Amino acid sequence: MTDLSLYRNIGIFAHVDAGKTTTTERILKLTGKIHKIGEVHDGAATTDFMVQEQERGITIQSAATTCSWPGSKNQFQPHRFNIIDTPGHVDFTIEVYRSLKVLDGGIGVFCGSGGVEPQSETNWRYANDSKVARIIYVNKLDRLGADFYRVIKQVEDVLGAKPVVMTLPIGREDDFSGVVDLLTRKAWIWDNSGDPLKYEIKDVPADMEADVEEWRAKLIDQVADQDDDIMERYLEGEEPSIEEIKRCIRKGAIAMDFFPTFCGSSFKNKGVQLVLDGVIDYLPNPTEVNPQPETDIEGVPTGEHAIVDPARPFRGLVFKIMDDRFGALNFVRVYSGKLKKGDSVLNTYTGKTERVGRMVEMHADDRSEIETAQAGDIVALIGLKNVQTGHTLCDPDQPATLEPMVFPDPVISIAISPKDKGSNEKMGIAIGKMVQEDPSFRVETDQESGETIIKGMGELHLDIKVDILKRTHGVDVNVGKPQVAYRETITKRIEDEYVHKKQSGGSGQYAKINYIIEPGEPGSGFQFESTVVGGNVPREFWPAVEKGFKASVDKGVLAGFPCLDFKVNLTDGAFHAVDSSSIAFEIAARAAYRQSIPKASPQLLEPIMKVDVFTPEAHVGDVIGDLNRRRGMIKSQDPGVTGVRIKADVPLSDMFGYIGDLRTMTSGRGQFSMEFSHYNPCPKNVADEVIKEVNERNKNKEK
Repeated sequence: MTDLSLYRNIGIFAHVDAGKTTTTERILKLTGKIHKIGEVHDGAATTDFMVQEQERGITIQSAATTCSWPGSKNQFQPHRFNIIDTPGHVDFTIEVYRSLKVLDGGIGVFCGSGGVEPQSETNWRYANDSKVARIIYVNKLDRLGADFYRVIKQVEDVLGAKPVVMTLPIGREDDFSGVVDLLTRKAWIWDNSGDPLKYEIKDVPADMEADVEEWRAKLIDQVADQDDDIMERYLEGEEPSIEEIKRCIRKGAIAMDFFPTFCGSSFKNKGVQLVLDGVIDYLPNPTEVNPQPETDIEGVPTGEHAIVDPARPFRGLVFKIMDDRFGALNFVRVYSGKLKKGDSVLNTYTGKTERVGRMVEMHADDRSEIETAQAGDIVALIGLKNVQTGHTLCDPDQPATLEPMVFPDPVISIAISPKDKGSNEKMGIAIGKMVQEDPSFRVETDQESGETIIKGMGELHLDIKVDILKRTHGVDVNVGKPQVAYRETITKRIEDEYVHKKQSGGSGQYAKINYIIEPGEPGSGFQFESTVVGGNVPREFWPAVEKGFKASVDKGVLAGFPCLDFKVNLTDGAFHAVDSSSIAFEIAARAAYRQSIPKASPQLLEPIMKVDVFTPEAHVGDVIGDLNRRRGMIKSQDPGVTGVRIKADVPLSDMFGYIGDLRTMTSGRGQFSMEFSHYNPCPKNVADEVIKEVNERNKNKEK
């Protein structure tokens, strides 16, 4: 049994170009797993193992990699690191969110010259929501324009976080040669060979002594209040020992009171060892984080928790599925209990048991077979049949569900069809696998046209899916124009009634309903209540009325988009002892929807995106003018050192192709991230245009 205090499950989060993959590479090199370092510049990094990622230089799949670290000077017992590589692009935030659930701690990587960029802020917010303790690593200090102290200030101002500086850079840009460890007051200086192990530990350079003392005193000030006894002695002038300071930092870091902050250059192999020591010193082991709450099958909390303990019943969460040449790999975080090869486990979502055929430990794109896993481990299982991301696997005799994972609804869809008509079945199988791997990716078949519609979280998300179809599954597809997921709602309260009568010999059908339809709160969806008194509509028929309305909301009356945010109140009605049935009341409700919604002033709603743009100062006017033309509402402008951050709410329909336009406007320096915010009523001219387009599309389908 491995000692759980020697485990660290960590994720590395960063903006697209902050050097996350290079940092992961260096960690793997230092921990002895890979010998030739893959450079992202040539598209050869170990964790970026999907072809699409190697070409785009951004990380899409979160690969789980296991490695071991005994400390930079072999000062620790070897610790086992499970590293989850998280994607940095906003269209993949679903994967970031999902991998955050299985982490115990993280390393937030920031670029020394770019600082805190829009996407890093999004990921930081997700990590705060998921209560993941982090250390900060300011990377790329060898880059032109890199400024460690500016980034520290941005972490405070933009993220509202409290960095506790652990190392200071020696030299900057081309002259960056190493770091000073504030606790030991020692300088780590690397030579220029690029070998991470070629360094010397020396005294602090004379010109830095005053700075080092100032920052060291600040560090102790920031952390001493974690321990009353140490704080009291410190106030009386007694300096705490290094071990005492570390104890305070660890306590505060795990509580997320502050974030230990390191610096270096992963590309030049300088400073990474101290970050790894920091992971052991300051990030929690699996037993030090709040255990996952358990729920019943319906998702209602049971009050129990999956305590990280090998002796308890088995609980595991499937957080990623990947298809590779060996079949489906199900990445599982084991929260409690033990798992052996050949065990049967219950999938609480399907209610079926699955047998664990093989179990492997992953190293990026390479693996080693293992016989057992225990609480705290992250492993990949092979041979499971009906498992999707977010499913809980558990001991069949003591079932429990780990909190059900909630995924956002897609906001964009495109129609696709195989270029080669014979590939239809192949495409269907491929898409089936892709939906299993990514719950934020959906697919449906258009009933009238028979077209396959794929839906996702943004343009890039669907681009990548089309790419995966082509490269991984060998299906080349024609791609339609992106379609926005509009919705419909009503704006007026209406009282109405409907009678359904059908007599065709024998027993007929009869149902009469009186009802009020009125607008609901934004985001409330469809709500139903019955205030019928007396027995005019017997209670057993109420669910049928609700079912009839509910079945109708998928198709609005304006343009066939789902209708939401309205309330139906069944107030009265009538029934017939022989001819009334649940089906008659359901039919009445469906017809009532078609009759009354057009009278309730229906309105088209469009998805509004929270857009976060970073632009160099010289281009601010162009960017804001362009956002205004896209019907954007500017929420804030925040000048930074390297440029201006603009936050705006913009309709999704006006954001297509934005990345290209932004690059043109800002000579390639602009960046943006966007995520769904809310639905808003469409202006009349936009609504008319959308309805016209839908009608034309429907006409063409009929031809």
